[in-house]
Amino acid sequence: MKFAVICRIAALAALGAQFAQAQPLDKVRFGTNWVAEAEHGGFYQALADGTYQKYGLDVTIVPGGPNVNNRILLPVGRLDFFISANTLQSFDAVANGVPTVAVAASFQKDPQVLIAHPGKAEKFEDLKKLTLFVSKEGMATYFQWLKAEFGFDETRVKPYTFNAQPFLADKNSAMQGYVTSEPFAVESQAKFKPKVFLLADYGFDTYSTLIETRRDLVEKRPDLVQRFVDASAVGWYHYLYGDSRPGNDLIKQHNPEMTDALLAYSIAAMKEHGIVDSGASVKLGIGAMTDARMKSFFDKMVRVGAVKAGIDYKRAYTLQFVNKGVGVELRPK
Repeated sequence: MKFAVICRIAALAALGAQFAQAQPLDKVRFGTNWVAEAEHGGFYQALADGTYQKYGLDVTIVPGGPNVNNRILLPVGRLDFFISANTLQSFDAVANGVPTVAVAASFQKDPQVLIAHPGKAEKFEDLKKLTLFVSKEGMATYFQWLKAEFGFDETRVKPYTFNAQPFLADKNSAMQGYVTSEPFAVESQAKFKPKVFLLADYGFDTYSTLIETRRDLVEKRPDLVQRFVDASAVGWYHYLYGDSRPGNDLIKQHNPEMTDALLAYSIAAMKEHGIVDSGASVKLGIGAMTDARMKSFFDKMVRVGAVKAGIDYKRAYTLQFVNKGVGVELRPK
């Protein structure tokens, strides 16, 4: 009798699994903020290795690029999720009444760095005496923090045009970049290892590579949002600590100019510097956010004049979908 009951339960379970597999997948359009690269690796991995499908999602990744502004497609419904570069964009959405909200922070540390020639800046404060190549966006954001917190001088700044040649030609200079890419470019072109200063390690505590969605999707389809956040986190664990080849192969399909050498360098840099998995994510899981961290960064940006004090910054994000420890067991012991 017991055997018959067990068999019946097993049969019902198998039927349930088959039924679940037969259910149509929810279509999701996910926009990135740049061309395909290792900094998007967890998302490409989740698509390539079937993780999104396991979570009932049929995901289309829509790459960004120099002439593509995917961010404007999110509020109007042409995308369901989008990569926001940093928390400042989430604050900006609140300030301008854009109905979007950050639901996860894939990067615990912003990859923004300042890069100097060897021997020209042994400590962070030494950067103040160098010519700095900084972009227009950088001047409005992190450089305001550098001025207020460390006394950097705007008169020493020259425009950064995303070309390393002016920096390479002037040994008494430093340039902005991402820890995952520009140091590699310098080493490849100039054959020397630059001195790299990760701003996050000196107090620039914005989250980065946040997953944004629309408020109406959070309210009407929280299950969909939860599945996308969870599957993306699992994708990042697989990409960083497992076999990253499926994700890298898909990245190269979307961006044929990407090289295996840069992908390998970027993954190693993300792991070395704790870009994705460090701090709160160690216990709470990749994608973690905290109220304290959001308040800390908001207060800093108000203090330096990069954000208006009157906005309700807590509307910029929600902790509803993160901090559940999803995927932590996939991290190597």
